[in-house]
Amino acid sequence: MPIALPKIVDAATWQAELDALRVREKAATRELDSIAAQRRRMPMVKMPEYTLVGEHGPVSLAEVFDGASQLIVYNHMWFDDEQWQCGGCTGYTSQFARLEVLDSYDARFVIVTQGPIDQALAYKKTCGNTMTWYSTADSPFGSDVDAPPHGGFAVNVFLRDGADVYRTWHTTGRGTEQLGYTFGLLDVLPFGRQEVWQDSPEGWPQSPTYSRWPSSQEIAATYGPR
Repeated sequence: MPIALPKIVDAATWQAELDALRVREKAATRELDSIAAQRRRMPMVKMPEYTLVGEHGPVSLAEVFDGASQLIVYNHMWFDDEQWQCGGCTGYTSQFARLEVLDSYDARFVIVTQGPIDQALAYKKTCGNTMTWYSTADSPFGSDVDAPPHGGFAVNVFLRDGADVYRTWHTTGRGTEQLGYTFGLLDVLPFGRQEVWQDSPEGWPQSPTYSRWPSSQEIAATYGPR
């Protein structure tokens, strides 16, 4: 069965449709600005002292900031003794190849996982990940920030004041989409994400959810060591 295509119209009709859509896009932008403003007014909670393990050994949570005052942590799902970890996490983190822009904002972005540090660093290399990784295998940190062992992924944001660290924000699930670019690019395409849950016109190509996502093996083949 041939794939359906958008209706063909003249330029004036197309511009009118775009202008109508732009009203909603602008409203969504203003709503996101309002949400960000509310986020900046969130209170914070002081964190206990934690010891994580990095490439060069144990570090305190405050030291993970590496001198910055703001820290974004992606809690990567981990399953013991598995060669390939969560495909969603592996694909998601592969987007972040250049994070130096955060330097100008006194911020850092790292990955924390429940896997032992030697296995975590090996997986990082296999998949060509460029962010700094830390292990919380021997710490309650993951559980305390809603990313327990064998549990889901999460994004947590922290603020450091001297040696004191505070948790300021958390999200998981589709809340993490705003931090990456993949879905934003897909959503402006004529066929969108092409997943069955999306509201698309009759005849648009649609596949089972996640079926088009690259596997961990495919990510490693694309970005890992040649």
